[in-house]
Amino acid sequence: MIHFLLLLNRQGKARLAKWYSPYTQKEKARIIRDVANLTLNRPQKLCNFIEWKNYKLVFKRYASLYFIACVDMKDNELLTLEIIHLFVEILDRYFGNVCELDLIFNFHKAYFILDELIMSGELQETSEKVVLRIVTQQDIIQDTIGEGTFSKVDI
Repeated sequence: MIHFLLLLNRQGKARLAKWYSPYTQKEKARIIRDVANLTLNRPQKLCNFIEWKNYKLVFKRYASLYFIACVDMKDNELLTLEIIHLFVEILDRYFGNVCELDLIFNFHKAYFILDELIMSGELQETSEKVVLRIVTQQDIIQDTIGEGTFSKVDI
């Protein structure tokens, strides 16, 4: 099970944080700080898996962003890396060569894509095409509501 997924920039600022286990605000801030210190300062030549407390941190750097997932000790690290890669591919297709600014200004879309991909800490959809189709349909619905062609009641 994935306990949380973080997207951090090189300075350690969280650009996206999705929590699948309950934590207080203080715990979340401490976790982000601790995880950032562990992953950002790690030499490039070392592996992308770190044992942390009773969990494993699986991370991958894409351009200026670190994608970090916290999973149970018994979970497969390579599968978690594939989930991270799938998320990055979907973001890349949706935004067209995704960058940090896309995530800052369209964070709600990034969360929506993540929610279509992972639910309650488990992978729900493995098809990139299905996730993109659903997100595109959601965009169409939002645009038609914004134009006033039909009300929320009609949906």
